[in-house]
Amino acid sequence: MSSTDTPTEEAVEEVPAPDTTREAMLEQLTGELGGALVGSHLEPGIDLTIRVTADAWATTAAFLKTGMGFGYFNFLSAIDWKPSPFGRDMDSQVDIALDGTEPKEPEEMTWGLAGGETRFQVFARVNDVVKHRGITIKADVPDDSLTVPTWVGTYAGANWHEREAWEMFGITFAEHPGLRHIYLPGEFEGNPMRKDYPLLARRVKPWPGIVDVEAMPGDDDDEDDGESSDS
Repeated sequence: MSSTDTPTEEAVEEVPAPDTTREAMLEQLTGELGGALVGSHLEPGIDLTIRVTADAWATTAAFLKTGMGFGYFNFLSAIDWKPSPFGRDMDSQVDIALDGTEPKEPEEMTWGLAGGETRFQVFARVNDVVKHRGITIKADVPDDSLTVPTWVGTYAGANWHEREAWEMFGITFAEHPGLRHIYLPGEFEGNPMRKDYPLLARRVKPWPGIVDVEAMPGDDDDEDDGESSDS
């Protein structure tokens, strides 16, 4: 064996196999939506996420259902990308108590798959149960209106999800048939899932309940046994 035949241990970068199914989905959506499709993320063999403009939010849903066969509505929700103005203050009380860790400064706003430009985004997932395909759709919610079109006319199952997103994040779904509270009293003020909503209960009693440490089974029994033996 000559020196040129000696095997090497150089790492060979693994190239993912082409995902022709999702690539075809993205190509079809790009052709249909054009400039309204403003971002995408395709992870071969795993998933496809697209981001569309707020104006195209409802028309994208309609095309996915009637034009591409995504008849199953999975879920719809919202994201507040704003870092908490409280830092980790409310969530780090346990860390501070245990090891003296100081609260961290809020970080710059960043976005997940397919990017983003606004504080709030809506996102949803639909499936094609015949061809076993799924896709996640996102849209930036305009900061000056916090309004996107409803999906209820296309996917009736979006009704409850949009009510929840409206209640928790304060995002309005235009032409929704009945935005009203699900969890909170009708007079409740604020949107608890926003990052800047002050969860004062966590200041009164640090989360996740550092003062709620309960004795393990057997601890009380030992004390009882000791008292019994002294009596």
